[in-house]
Amino acid sequence: MGICDNRTVIITGAAGGLGRAYALGFAAEGANVVVNDIGTSLGGEGRDTSAADAVVAEIIAGGGKAVANYEDITDWDAAGRIVEATLAAFGDVHVVVNNAGIVRDRMFVSATLDEWDATMRVHLRGHFCLTRHAVTYWRAKQKQGRDPDARIINTSSGAGLQGSIAQAAYATAKGGIAALTLVQAAELGRYGITANALAPSARTRMTEQAFAEKMATQGAGFDAMDPANVAPTVVWLGSADSAAVTGCVFELEGGKIMLEDGWREGPFIDQQARWKPADVGGAVARLMAQRIAPRKVWGTA
Repeated sequence: MGICDNRTVIITGAAGGLGRAYALGFAAEGANVVVNDIGTSLGGEGRDTSAADAVVAEIIAGGGKAVANYEDITDWDAAGRIVEATLAAFGDVHVVVNNAGIVRDRMFVSATLDEWDATMRVHLRGHFCLTRHAVTYWRAKQKQGRDPDARIINTSSGAGLQGSIAQAAYATAKGGIAALTLVQAAELGRYGITANALAPSARTRMTEQAFAEKMATQGAGFDAMDPANVAPTVVWLGSADSAAVTGCVFELEGGKIMLEDGWREGPFIDQQARWKPADVGGAVARLMAQRIAPRKVWGTA
């Protein structure tokens, strides 16, 4: 018996890297898995369905249940068809893992509008379209008196939580996803839906390009960058056991599970009267001296 027996999960970008590890992890714990992937390049170009088919074949060969899906998550109607196909294949859907993404590394001064829009489309619009269709289904199910016991698992990033040099669009999108998760958790709990986000660190096409040295394959011992290390926490978040956990962001790397503390109110000065512009600088200097030092932006010294 697995912790996800009889649960059905849709995983986007599931043909490789972290998505593939999630798909295999859920299947090993008894879940029905929808492997969604259109097979684009790292920059979002092209189409290739063979990788998604290979993951499905691997799951079935291991005794699991899975189907491939090649719909585009950024297309509203196509995203709806993903949910419809899942219901047709397995009769229900319990978990959406929004994993698909692209990256267009560029210093902000050189960034183009097309690169910005493409990144926002895949990350933010992609997270919205599929999840919105799933939530419509879950809300209807709840109104029929059937507990959806549903899970939204979004993908943020360390870049979104603390910024990253040459990744303005990617970091902005990932920061938006963290905020989206908080809103989903606050709004959707009444329907039996939880929402949490991940900031995973593992070896993928994306990270091998940006952090080649850190992601290099380790020759011996525990390989902390293996994507399979992240999967167990994701699978647990998709299980019935995680019902009490919502509105959280987890940083995951190797054997480490870290719960993000989020934005909190810091030091303040209230003089109970309107400030003069000339006096603001001194007040800000005192506040800066009292604050906890933030984490550095990725890529800075």
